Amino acid sequence: MKLTFHGAAQTVTGSLHLVEVNGSRLLLDCGLFQGKRKEAYEKNRDFPFDVTNIDAVILSHAHIDHSGNLPNLVKQGYSGPIYCTHATKELTDIMLRDSGHIQERQAENINFHKSKRGDEPVVPLYTEEEAEQVEPLLQGWDYNKPIPVADGAVATFYDAGHILGSAAISLRLEEKRNKRHLWFSGDIGRRGLPILRDPILPPDDVDVLMMESTYGDKPHRGPEEAYQEMKTVIQKTLDRKGKVIVPCFAVGRVQELVYNLSRMYDEGELPAVPVYVDSPLAVNASNIFRKHEECYDEEMKALVHSGHPALDFKLLTYITDLEESKELNTRSDPMIILSASGMAEAGRIVYHIRWGIENKRNTIMIVSWQSPETLGRRLADRETSVKIMGETYRCRAEIATIGGLSAHAGQDFLVEYASAVKGKADAVFLVHGEERGALPLKEKLRENRVKHVYYPIPHSSAEL
Repeated sequence: MKLTFHGAAQTVTGSLHLVEVNGSRLLLDCGLFQGKRKEAYEKNRDFPFDVTNIDAVILSHAHIDHSGNLPNLVKQGYSGPIYCTHATKELTDIMLRDSGHIQERQAENINFHKSKRGDEPVVPLYTEEEAEQVEPLLQGWDYNKPIPVADGAVATFYDAGHILGSAAISLRLEEKRNKRHLWFSGDIGRRGLPILRDPILPPDDVDVLMMESTYGDKPHRGPEEAYQEMKTVIQKTLDRKGKVIVPCFAVGRVQELVYNLSRMYDEGELPAVPVYVDSPLAVNASNIFRKHEECYDEEMKALVHSGHPALDFKLLTYITDLEESKELNTRSDPMIILSASGMAEAGRIVYHIRWGIENKRNTIMIVSWQSPETLGRRLADRETSVKIMGETYRCRAEIATIGGLSAHAGQDFLVEYASAVKGKADAVFLVHGEERGALPLKEKLRENRVKHVYYPIPHSSAEL
């Protein structure tokens, strides 16, 4: 039995882990690596193994850094099952189609400029049509239900509390009478966040724990404190007649922010200005959210059963039409715009930032972790000027970062998570984290007497 860390090793994105047991080869996730475009394209295009030898994929959740390279996997010959929860199955399908559309549009934009220089055109990593080929392979399963995925391998999904349908993956393995329990955390959520149930801790019989470390360097503020900070930033911006522009992930973050804004308006804490969710993907994702009550926490269930819309309110408009989206940038009245993508690398949010960044009345509100080399990271790092679509823009708008809104666990809960297997696990592998997150967490775990903690390098392997 062997575990190889092909992706999200010493970085956050591109989740891709290979488990080998009894001659079978199982992939845990198949995500897009996000970073500098040329490097990202090559990493995503070139798998470090023979795709046709993979027997099954087990998917933790639908976010693109965990699912986004599935179309490329299928394009190169994979035709086996992709196991996931029911909600993840629906979300993954719409997200991959959207990703394929974005890949095509980005290639068109790059080739427009290349043609002027006489350069060779680029080919999109995959197209929307190729992304559609993943859906027949997706198999939706209930939480807490064992799934035989290969000879000597049984997987079970447990609620991760990160986004709708997100799961930790329990993998019980047996080879030549050697039994091992591998637990892959996926992305770990937080307690007390709106809409979703809290994460399940790993049981104490786990032999090998592989867990994320994105925010391993610091605890988060409580959700209520983050809510209040978000409200203050919005109030200040609207008081000066500006726009609040929020790059956010269409799945999970948009719905959480809409839930919070609904609460603010219900309690009369904001002036009556329009709120726009400008993302076809977010609109589709919100429709899927409404269907999956099995993922709700008790508060969300009670709201829905009382007739409260939860993801809708009077001043909220969901936009899919491109012309309506463009019109927002020609208006000067105060408003709140939530738009994808979360790292401001593609999609309509890039245009909203482009049109709003040089107006000091506006605020660009960063509400999630930002990958290096992305526009979102440059904004979060308070660079004085940024390039958008090849043009340089001065950052005159206020930049506000609301870290406590993260759907990822902070250091305190990550320590609690790993401590659940303290004294039993032979190894704890920290993945999905840059050094600045993983190394402080490794030291914190050592202080809490969690032994055998490793920070594996890309493509390294561990015998199970």
